Amino acid sequence: MPSIPQPLVPGDDGSADASVAAALAAFAAGTGDAGAVASALSATRLLVPVVALLTESEVGAHGLEQEKESEMALPVLVGADGRKAVPAFTGAESLRLWRGDARPIQASTPQVCRAALGEDAAAVVVDVAGPVPFTIEGGMLRALASIGEVTGQQEGVQNLLRGLADHAEVTVARVRTPKRRFSRYFGRTRD
Repeated sequence: MPSIPQPLVPGDDGSADASVAAALAAFAAGTGDAGAVASALSATRLLVPVVALLTESEVGAHGLEQEKESEMALPVLVGADGRKAVPAFTGAESLRLWRGDARPIQASTPQVCRAALGEDAAAVVVDVAGPVPFTIEGGMLRALASIGEVTGQQEGVQNLLRGLADHAEVTVARVRTPKRRFSRYFGRTRD
């Protein structure tokens, strides 16, 4: 018999993580930087929205069109330039600001970033409708996606994220652990 998976954060009340909210507020005020936001996001859960998508309809006995079949789907944002982005939210309230009918699914920030890359999305947009929208893209997206795939010290990964926020031209990130040395070439690992 299949088992129901346990939530990522049991007892989650849907509130935004305090450290993420503080980092986003500082970023919006101009007193914080993207690296601090990425660092705060790296160890927290996000809420990914799923919505009902009508796949088949029919005309009912009353003569009106009605739902016959629907599926749950992950919405994707599409920019004016055609690039795709996955929406994610720090809390239930920011999700409701965007779309009241969406249902939240808990996921870690690295999981969301890996899913975005798997969907060929160029970014993850956190809290797209506010209170403080934040875009994770480029090297920061790939660095956050690699957390959990690279074993090592969390502090080293957070320092890497801070550096990537300041230097968009960075294409290679190396994280050293006591046992092995890893070179991350955006998805490929070499010993």
